Amino acid sequence: MSDREHAKMILAAARRDLLALSGMADQQQFADEIFGFHAQQVVEKALKAWLSLRRLEYPRTHDLAVLADLLIDQGETVPQVFLSLSDLTDFAVQFRYEAYDDLTGELDRVQISRRVSELVDHVFGLLES
Repeated sequence: MSDREHAKMILAAARRDLLALSGMADQQQFADEIFGFHAQQVVEKALKAWLSLRRLEYPRTHDLAVLADLLIDQGETVPQVFLSLSDLTDFAVQFRYEAYDDLTGELDRVQISRRVSELVDHVFGLLES
């Protein structure tokens, strides 16, 4: 499978997770841990698709900062708004098995959804160019 085909496949999976995320706005029905996990998955897949498009190998990791740093190290410009999504890393594993006890309040689901969607759109634009 070519790097481009691999990127398309991963980006399609990211879009499916993004669709699921859009249905999780109700805090009463979906805990922050569940919403955060799916948001993290979208970001992870989008970054891995971006790396694949640039023919860059990536490690088997859920750490969003590591993936973003790989892009930056290769000269890619990763907007700060996307870098801030690395805060979702803990939802990949830690908060799936431990209680999420955020002292600052609930997740801003609207803002996170918007940023995650912008990242997917950005990578899709790279794929189309």
